[in-house]
Amino acid sequence: MEREMPKAGEVWRHFKGNFYLVIAAPRHTETGEMYVVYGTYEDDLRPLDMFMSEVDRVKYPDVKQKYRFEKTEKEE
Repeated sequence: MEREMPKAGEVWRHFKGNFYLVIAAPRHTETGEMYVVYGTYEDDLRPLDMFMSEVDRVKYPDVKQKYRFEKTEKEE
């Protein structure tokens, strides 16, 4: 099953429990790599692959969430 891509205006929950607003999901003009710009009080940027990746179960064995970020219906 393929995951839904993040879109501007959506709220996603980080596996550690914080909620973040997706600001944009741009493509790098030279490499074509996709990124996600998100934040709360400050903007953060990370590659789309990292944003959509599964939680490292070795490093975080007790986390219940499957993915690093998951879309939520929580409103800011």
